[in-house]
Amino acid sequence: MTFQAVLFDLDGTLLNTADDLGVALNTVLIKHGRQPLSKALYTVEASNGSLAMLRAGFGAKDWPSLNHTILQQQFLDYYLANIAQHTHYYPAIESLLLSLNERNIQWGIVTNKPTFLTLPLLQHFTLLAECKAVVCGDTLQVAKPYPEPLLLAATRLDVAPSACLYVGDAQRDIQAGQAAQMKTAIANWGYIASTDDILSWYADFICADAQQLSNYI
Repeated sequence: MTFQAVLFDLDGTLLNTADDLGVALNTVLIKHGRQPLSKALYTVEASNGSLAMLRAGFGAKDWPSLNHTILQQQFLDYYLANIAQHTHYYPAIESLLLSLNERNIQWGIVTNKPTFLTLPLLQHFTLLAECKAVVCGDTLQVAKPYPEPLLLAATRLDVAPSACLYVGDAQRDIQAGQAAQMKTAIANWGYIASTDDILSWYADFICADAQQLSNYI
């Protein structure tokens, strides 16, 4: 089918932000005398937010006794100051977005990342900075897996939800897309753990890379 718009998750779908998030995490861990977390371990937590990454780094046993507010602020301060040192597009994402522009297929971003982190990050990537619809995790009172952020993005693009494809790398992305009555695609190149049963998410498409995704649009 032909889609009038494609909506994307950000971290783990359009951009690989894991290493910048991982450096922020490990900076905090080292500051508090802890061992840094390996790339393999922080990557699977990268789309779950700063608190989830910190919990993974400090360990579930010690986490309840720690000052989460202070640790999160240290993480976010470092991350914001170094937000695009290692972050980059996933392969073929740029060409996919350019192709959508050429075909007059609108596209937008719906992320659970907060606005104060999302907008500065997008400014480092020309194509993303020009995005006509950006909905962040704090734009509304609810975030994914609720459908409202996706519906808002569709409204901003003036496209019916049923004519949209939502692409993401987490189960909450697929749940949000389904609840919004959109077609859904799993970005299987993102932060998906080997233990995740992505078939049970019942997405319409599972894509190994952005080139395969383009075949469905």
